[in-house]
Amino acid sequence: MIIGGLAFLWLFQESFTTLVRDWWNDPEAGHGLLLGPLAGYLIWKSGLADERKPQPALGLTILVAAVLLRLASALAAELFTMRLSLLGAGVGLIVWAWGARQVWRWWLPLTLLALSIPLPAVVLSTLAFPLQLKASQMGAALLEWRDVPVLLQGNIIRLPGQSLFVTEACSGLRSLTALVALGVLMGGLWLKHPASRLVLLAVTIPIAMVVNGCRVFLTGFLVFLVDPALGEGFMHYTEGWGLFVVALGFVGAVTWGLSAVEGVVASRRPTPTGLD
Repeated sequence: MIIGGLAFLWLFQESFTTLVRDWWNDPEAGHGLLLGPLAGYLIWKSGLADERKPQPALGLTILVAAVLLRLASALAAELFTMRLSLLGAGVGLIVWAWGARQVWRWWLPLTLLALSIPLPAVVLSTLAFPLQLKASQMGAALLEWRDVPVLLQGNIIRLPGQSLFVTEACSGLRSLTALVALGVLMGGLWLKHPASRLVLLAVTIPIAMVVNGCRVFLTGFLVFLVDPALGEGFMHYTEGWGLFVVALGFVGAVTWGLSAVEGVVASRRPTPTGLD
């Protein structure tokens, strides 16, 4: 086990160090600074399963596949698959030492670790542009609803004497990624049924999109009626953080509601009775 751990550190240390570097330096990956330590804490808190049983053959197979993926990603200089190979090798070591049941016991922290791996730039750009357009459309529609004169041209909202550019950073992808991870965390901690967790995850995505559209509307509203300087700088970022907290509150409320529904369903299940 010690030799395997040392080999793991030697082969995957670059994957780990570059991942932590991106957590620290890349705003799109900053949620990893929370998810990484949190996953470690959840692993420690869950501990080892009583029914664990080493599966060396399966674990070695997963390890070999992870090493091959690591070598291929190094040749292609592709960071995403390199980091996936790091997670895959970790799973292989767990299966080799304690079996697949232990992986299932740690499904939540392992999922959080997977979500902390930044997506490739090409995927982020592909996802960000439709979100930019959707946020622009929602923001413009809300401004029109409040009788603000507005002309929408793609991701540009034109107001009298002022234009708002809904950039990639304002697409809401960053908050969407963070909310999805937090939705997985809340579902794993407070919901019991997989169906409830899937519902929560499905609801989290439109919540993030709607709140980001409201952010664009609020920015345009303040720029038009109060001060154009409110569309950038400290106030703009503060507004984003505030609305993220609002979105997180909605996700928490949905989690509470689903938990209450689970409790009602569980209480209505017939209780088995013994035979006389």
